[in-house]
Amino acid sequence: MSVHKKLMSARVKLQSVEMKKSGKNAYQGYSYFELGDFIPHIQTIFHEVGLCGVVSFNTEYAQLCITDTEDGTVIVITSPMAEASLKGAQPIQLMGSIQTYQRRYLWMAAMELTEHDSIDSAPPVEAVKEAPKPAPKPSPVQELKAPTKPVKGKVDPIPPQYVETKPEWTMIIDAPDDESWVDMMVEVNNLKISMATDADQLKQMFQVNKALYDKLKALNPSVYADVIENFTNAKRSFF
Repeated sequence: MSVHKKLMSARVKLQSVEMKKSGKNAYQGYSYFELGDFIPHIQTIFHEVGLCGVVSFNTEYAQLCITDTEDGTVIVITSPMAEASLKGAQPIQLMGSIQTYQRRYLWMAAMELTEHDSIDSAPPVEAVKEAPKPAPKPSPVQELKAPTKPVKGKVDPIPPQYVETKPEWTMIIDAPDDESWVDMMVEVNNLKISMATDADQLKQMFQVNKALYDKLKALNPSVYADVIENFTNAKRSFF
């Protein structure tokens, strides 16, 4: 039996196991799988079918290597590393949080587990709508003074002004207008922020996607406030 056939057999066996999502996100009101909800079941099933899974990390990728213990053939699942931000956390704590999230996502991808309830019950995905791009102005505007300290949830971290649109900063959120859209917007936003190398790129990112941030504010003001705070903190890190 090949490693692919054994992995498929393990997935089918896991489907027959009753598992509960013990993770609770009281902030947005959904449940999710924690590692302890499925890892013991997966390890038991892997032992039965003859598979072994090992997770490893480097500075760029996390990977799950699933090996057939009989013939040594392997399947490797990878995920790009990303930064995390937790108030008051030490660097070693942040690293532990990142590795825990990566392990959870790698195993969920390998075993085809769904993310959480808002995605489980989401309606069919609508057609992708590209965010509107601001029309260029005929003449440059005068440089604006730096904004005063933002009030959480009320003041944008970047003053409105003309910015040249670049495709790499345009965000496209392919999800219905519910909590799944909000979750995806937060994930894409965090990824784009981690890609920025200076404050000007953050400014451009915010202006190019202003319509999406306005939509996020309308759908979930509290999440919008957190996103704005992350933007402000990221911008300050470059000074």
